Amino acid sequence: MERPEVRDGDLANMPTARRIVHHARVQRLMRFAASLITAAGILVIDQITKGLAQTYLLRLPDLSIPIAGDLLRLTYVANRGAAFGILQEQTVFFVVVSSLVIALIIASYRYFPMSSTLLSLALGLQLGGALGNLVDRIRYGYVVDFIDVSIWPVFNVADSAIVTGVGILALHLMWSPDRRERRQRG
Repeated sequence: MERPEVRDGDLANMPTARRIVHHARVQRLMRFAASLITAAGILVIDQITKGLAQTYLLRLPDLSIPIAGDLLRLTYVANRGAAFGILQEQTVFFVVVSSLVIALIIASYRYFPMSSTLLSLALGLQLGGALGNLVDRIRYGYVVDFIDVSIWPVFNVADSAIVTGVGILALHLMWSPDRRERRQRG
């Protein structure tokens, strides 16, 4: 059975249950759009900053410039592995894993309720970061890293977005209203 198209003027004439369902769909679509805009923003910022790092840091003799002494430097690194330099030279593996993670994030919009703007933000950050590093792996065979805080391995905007997104997701899962309800019941 084909559904009739809903126009704004028709909303007032809709039965209450249909209005609620329509409103929920619109909210879900808005959160999905916000996630995609977040992901696109992260991807663009990530690629621009990596391009700047390649353009300017590769010209320096030691590929590094201090910003705040030794605490913060911009240091060019061609990262051919994963976090902390593990699994070096496994580009195909990382392209496959990144593609699966991206597919999982996109699928989560279809199969998990997007009841929270914070959850949408978390997934958008993760998606944008994963896409940013995937673009590098496909284009160069490695990920361009350049943010050096001396007490941590060198990273980039995509890495920051992924970690921030995972952190927000963890907080959401720990403090979501659904979890509080389950704890109170059980």
